[in-house]
Amino acid sequence: MFKEFRNFIANDNVLTMAVGIIMGSAFTAIITSLVEDIFMPIIAALTGKADVTGIALTIGNTQIGIGLFLQAIINFILIASLLFLTLKALEKAQGKKLIAPDEEPAGPSESELLEQILLELKNK
Repeated sequence: MFKEFRNFIANDNVLTMAVGIIMGSAFTAIITSLVEDIFMPIIAALTGKADVTGIALTIGNTQIGIGLFLQAIINFILIASLLFLTLKALEKAQGKKLIAPDEEPAGPSESELLEQILLELKNK
């Protein structure tokens, strides 16, 4: 069991995923600073209010934090836009498609797959 676990941890996919997670957390700090220190002041200059987190709806003695939800939506849209633009720039720099098109890649047809299976069965 220990050998299986060691092989699992040493697998290329696990190591690649770990590196991606570490880089993602570092990238999060950059994006958070970009949103809070650059984009939100621009939005504040346009709207006249810098912080939307204080917006709340009071029903009876309960307060619903609509502003926090709005801030999360703003952060998501900005982060998604920046990631999209970053991927497009990398795609252009590398000369290949990183963002998959809507259509699925063409694979072998059903008849080709059946022929391959038949050929393998005959070889056995």
